[in-house]
Amino acid sequence: MGLEERARLRKMRMAVHRAVSFDDAELWDLEYWQSVTPKERLLAYMAIRREVALVQASRKSDDTKQEA
Repeated sequence: MGLEERARLRKMRMAVHRAVSFDDAELWDLEYWQSVTPKERLLAYMAIRREVALVQASRKSDDTKQEA
């Protein structure tokens, strides 16, 4: 699956909300995560962890390039 296809599928699954305040944003976030299944929450957590690991690896790679 190519980048464009993944982006298209991600946009179809994306849930968004324009909050009018921080309290509104927190309430929407809570309601959203309570509405999804435990499996979906776990998959989201795993995806975030994977992305954090990629960012950290990228930073280490950049630091190594700067030292050279």
